[in-house]
Amino acid sequence: MKQKVRHISVESSAFTLVEVLVVISVITLLMSIILPITRRARMAAYLVICQSQLRQWGVVFEGYSFANDGFYPHIDGLDRADGKADNFGWVDMLPPLMREKRWRDYPIWHKPTKGIYQCPMAKPGSGYSYNPLRNGYFSYAMNSCLELDGSCWEPLNCPGGNNMPSFLNTTLIKAPSRVILLFDQLLDPHKGYDGNQTYGDAGKYCGSYPKSFSARHFRKKDKLGGSILYCDYHVEWVESVWNKNWPEEMKEEDAQAPPRNDLNWYPY
Repeated sequence: MKQKVRHISVESSAFTLVEVLVVISVITLLMSIILPITRRARMAAYLVICQSQLRQWGVVFEGYSFANDGFYPHIDGLDRADGKADNFGWVDMLPPLMREKRWRDYPIWHKPTKGIYQCPMAKPGSGYSYNPLRNGYFSYAMNSCLELDGSCWEPLNCPGGNNMPSFLNTTLIKAPSRVILLFDQLLDPHKGYDGNQTYGDAGKYCGSYPKSFSARHFRKKDKLGGSILYCDYHVEWVESVWNKNWPEEMKEEDAQAPPRNDLNWYPY
């Protein structure tokens, strides 16, 4: 008896070229939608971390002041070493209150590049007058105008105006909610002086002036700005600290401290 052989036709399951192109188009479209959202979310997270760290610094500034008769530590540390007061710089006096090592206790080539010392968005670039990897860098700076003593620059057009005490008594601050304490500091030497001048010492010192403010955080429809800790210990994001009423000389390379009557920078 003959057996009947059944022939089963097998249709090809491969994708056609058109189907492949459609899938690729859909994936590309989804990526173009998802990536900007992911980027904005990541930037927003960095801003939250940065501002949280500034608030932590605010807590220890307040605690140190309370324990030291209302006085702040010095603006500069041994990164500048211009005088005896630099032995009491904020980067050395405050970290132990957070159970962190003092800046001076980190050896060269091993200075902190993350953690409480650094904004998560801060990355060193190129064009420096110093070696940031060897000496370390500061992505936060204390407002140098708080203690404009003899080792500091004079206010703009105010010879001899750098005669303030080396340690600020916080009870003398006229408008704590307005006066800058710490701010996001520039690490891109090509964007100093509100983008008007190159500043090779960007990030070199733990105390500085308006020329060093950094706009590195996106907010408000992708506008760049930076975070500031004020002397009443609240934190804000601002687009710029540059005052449009300042004289044009403030944009020049040798300009440092702003006019003496600016109560955003001077405590009294």
